[in-house]
Order: sequence, then C-alpha cells, then structure tokens
Amino acid sequence: MTRTDRPAGAFQEAHIPVQAKLAAAWASFMFLYIYVDYLALYKPGFINDILAGTVHEFDTGPTFVALALTLMAIPILMIVLSATLPARVNRAINLVLATLYIPVTAYNADGESWTYLYFYGFSIGFELLLLAFILRAAWTWPRVIRATASSSTIQSGTAPTSLSTTESPTRR
Repeated sequence: MTRTDRPAGAFQEAHIPVQAKLAAAWASFMFLYIYVDYLALYKPGFINDILAGTVHEFDTGPTFVALALTLMAIPILMIVLSATLPARVNRAINLVLATLYIPVTAYNADGESWTYLYFYGFSIGFELLLLAFILRAAWTWPRVIRATASSSTIQSGTAPTSLSTTESPTRR
C-alpha cells in the first residue's frame, strides 16, 4: 500500500435519477414489509392463531388472502413501475400510493402488546421513513424548464436580434 502526499479531494457525488431512487425505496419498503411479517411468526401464539384461522383478529378466508396479496402486490409492482413509467404518471402514482400506505403501515401496530413496542415501533418507523422519502422524492421531482423566446429575452436582458451575420446594423 502506497501513500501519496496529495491531499484527498472531495468525493464526487453520483447523480442518481429520481426513478432509481423511487425503485430502491419501494424495494427497501418491501424488504421491511416481508421481514416484519416473517419475524412476527416468532411471537408466541402467532402461528397458533394462524392455524386457528385468524390473523390480527381477521378470518383468514379468501377475502383476507386476496386483500393481503393486494397489499403486497402494490409495492412490488411499484419497484418496476417507478423505474419505467413516464415522469408525470410516475410522480402522481408514487404520491398517491405512498400517501395511501401511511395509514396501512401505521395500522400494523394496532392491537399489539407493549411487549413488542420496540419491534413494531422500529419496523413501522422505518417503513414510514421510506414512505416519507418516496413522497419527498416524487414531490420534488426536478422539472424541465422550457426555453421560449420571451423567457430567454427576459432572462438575458437583451432583445432578440434578427440580423444575419452579413447584414450591418445601419442597412436595416
């Protein structure tokens, strides 16, 4: 290993597109979502409740399974949709769905015992932070400013000229 006498410069910041940030945030959200459900299986009595046909006081019939699949499928699809949809649609869908998932995420703590406060507080807190990141990234999506003749005139402070390079200002 060699050491140079050159001072180290600042790290170069990589530009990450908003679509990639959103897709990564939804992927992280899904990992938390899945692992919280998986780790909940280790709570005493949880598997017995599932075997008895209830989860969170809901019957585990076809309606519950369909709703659970829908709740899981939306963030899963948002990973690919955030990376592929056009900006305007992408922004709108991310704003709407992240907003809708805030109460869904907070509901996971409903009815839980204080014994698991740290587990649910930590996991739900992280999920809410990711949803807040998604909302912020979508809300602050950079806009393209279209240059028009009048706006470029105002911005530069000069009037547009219609003189060609061969014309002189006096022969106009």
